[in-house]
Amino acid sequence: MLDQDIPDHRPAQGRATVADVARLAGVSIKTASRALNDHPSVKGSTRARVLQASTALRFRPNAMARELRQGGRASTVAFVIGDLTNPFYSQVAAGVSAATAERGLTLVMAASGDQEARERPTVVRMLERRVLALLLVPIAEDHSYLEGERQLGTPIIAVDRPLSNAASDSVIFDNRGGARSAVLALADAGHRRIGFVGSSSHLFTHGERLDGYHDALVIRGLDQDPSLVREDAASVETADFATTQLLALPDVPDAIFAGNNRAAFGAFRAIQRSGASTALIGFDDFELAETLGVSVVAHSPQEMGRVAATLALRRLDDLDGGLERIVLPTQLMLRDSHRSFHRV
Repeated sequence: MLDQDIPDHRPAQGRATVADVARLAGVSIKTASRALNDHPSVKGSTRARVLQASTALRFRPNAMARELRQGGRASTVAFVIGDLTNPFYSQVAAGVSAATAERGLTLVMAASGDQEARERPTVVRMLERRVLALLLVPIAEDHSYLEGERQLGTPIIAVDRPLSNAASDSVIFDNRGGARSAVLALADAGHRRIGFVGSSSHLFTHGERLDGYHDALVIRGLDQDPSLVREDAASVETADFATTQLLALPDVPDAIFAGNNRAAFGAFRAIQRSGASTALIGFDDFELAETLGVSVVAHSPQEMGRVAATLALRRLDDLDGGLERIVLPTQLMLRDSHRSFHRV
């Protein structure tokens, strides 16, 4: 019996290789490789012995390496996101995953941690895998290192923010329009001193949302007071601190527009702790926003991921087509907080 001929043997350490399988089956590495790849030149009895050895060793072939040896590409799509702890990115990744799975492709993810220094090495490692396409949430201020990648045949899709100093397709939200609608809603609710608490000042999304904030002030004829603007509040804690500063001003703002989900939660926390009646609208919905009654500029991160992945896969068929910037809509969701937290 074959199962008596092959003992239950595993390498002392590490994952089994083709050489381990060949040694256990008593054949050459070349024969073992051919048997594992169902090559017609391998006799049935030899193939059975190799497969049994493979099972005993729990051997798993390296599909990526095999595809690259054959001159092709790995059947994977890479997605480099920002901070893994931010729920926004996980929702975008869910959309990317759904779209790639429909095509039978594998999604490989890595995170830059929203740190500029980590982005480039992370992206380069992905490109070294010769992935089918690269999706990237940019954090660096210069992406010239990616210029020319399209000419080498790899579609690159910028997600949530465009690249800097490099050409690529991009999928973004209507940041400026969404911010404008939020601040207009605050003004139309009777607020006249409207503060802004935003994220990292060098980010495209921050700049667009700050522009939308200023647009609305101009439209409603409200003062452009620099003291009401707080930038680089990239975390809940820094947004809490920035909001606390605004609430300590001699002329306290009667409303705040927060530039992202973390800024909104930090601003909410500071307002509640202070007991102020300051109104609030945030950009990005977040898990507790509805429960807490926080008004938001909402959108669909999963749809962003799906659209970005679909665009990347379409680019595989037409890499030389004109670059696209797809702008996805936002929706203003007014809850209690756009008037105030404490007024009846």
